[in-house]
Amino acid sequence: MSPVIDPVHTSPRHPDATTVVIIGGGIIGLTAALTLAERNIPVVVLEKGRIAGEQSSRNLGWVRKTNRHADDIPLALAADRLWAGMPERVGSDVGYRQAGIMFVGRNDAQMGMHEGWLKSVEHLGLDSRLLSRDEIARLVPGGRGEWAGGLYTPSDARAEPTLAASAIARAAQAKGAVIVEHCAVRTLQTSAGRVSGVVTEQGEIRCDQVLLAGGLWSRKFLGNLKIDLPTLPLTCSVLRTEAMAGPTEIAVGAPDFSFRKHKDGGFIITQRGKLDAFLTWDHVLLGTRYLPQLKAQRDILKISLGKYFFKDLALARRWKAVDVTPFERVRVQDPQANTALNDEALRNLRAAWPVFEQARIASAWAGTIDVTPDSNPVIGAVPSLPGLTLATGFSGHGFGTSPAAGQLAADLVAQHTPLIDPSPYRFERFA
Repeated sequence: MSPVIDPVHTSPRHPDATTVVIIGGGIIGLTAALTLAERNIPVVVLEKGRIAGEQSSRNLGWVRKTNRHADDIPLALAADRLWAGMPERVGSDVGYRQAGIMFVGRNDAQMGMHEGWLKSVEHLGLDSRLLSRDEIARLVPGGRGEWAGGLYTPSDARAEPTLAASAIARAAQAKGAVIVEHCAVRTLQTSAGRVSGVVTEQGEIRCDQVLLAGGLWSRKFLGNLKIDLPTLPLTCSVLRTEAMAGPTEIAVGAPDFSFRKHKDGGFIITQRGKLDAFLTWDHVLLGTRYLPQLKAQRDILKISLGKYFFKDLALARRWKAVDVTPFERVRVQDPQANTALNDEALRNLRAAWPVFEQARIASAWAGTIDVTPDSNPVIGAVPSLPGLTLATGFSGHGFGTSPAAGQLAADLVAQHTPLIDPSPYRFERFA
């Protein structure tokens, strides 16, 4: 079961020409479209399935600076400002609440990681601070977990994935953007060595610039163009409870569970200590580039070889503009939730905060994350193909920075002064 997305009425067909084409109707692409439309730059968003149908509606909704790489913090800080102004900007509630995020640790080793992160960002002036066991009990009462301490950022926040992308899409359309669902882009057109258009399943669109914000699918799209984007998939399972009384408005992440308040009064819960790593042929091709991550995260990865491998293997890696593409064969990546992991998360949470004994599961789902070797996204031009810009590879934490990431991508496409220094996100770092 996938989350229920706030519906948006989109266009049935695309125009023959525009200035910018955005491939992918997730929240990054939609925010870029909104930014361009606000600047009166003609833009068309093309989505193979439905807007926000994949990870943009399936994530946890956390808007955090905590535990991000230091060079990713400026983007998160810019996103904080943009999230705060988003309801007024789009004329709709996006579920944004600045209630704070807390990470708790059970032992000195886990607290050492939190202390190390805090030291790595001390020059950035964040409001993050370490917590004692007593402070955790005061901020999140009713617990019986034996915590060694915690890490807390009061200015961190949350928003609702099933509301935010839809609200942004409607605002972008109101300002002139064209959004077309169920319309896959098959490939790019080039002229004189640069992008001149795209070929879709509906036909061609002439354009000056293309922004690829295809998430999990970006690697396949670029591979057909003989451009190597190193990303691998991971799958996260999530559950939502029915409305219930809870211990706090603060989102809490423990080593083996997390929870945050949902707009309907329930809680979004996941097993933070386990992710499904369904093997694909790309793991064979790229595995050595991920050895540092594998060594650091081996304990949290449930690696398996099964039907996902063969389904992915059956999808073409090369095709022509007249061919039916993988994007038309799989409109929405909709993995099944891992019930065992969700049950484990809820069991671990109940042991730490007994109030969750009353929790009843309302729904469950899973989403597939595209992870880069350094867990930072790519937001930048492809030097070998002028006119093509990427905003992809967000490694499971793109929703939180999406307003800033989309704006930064729009800045680069339109050659405006960038919102922040884009150098940490250059595509060339993977060369």
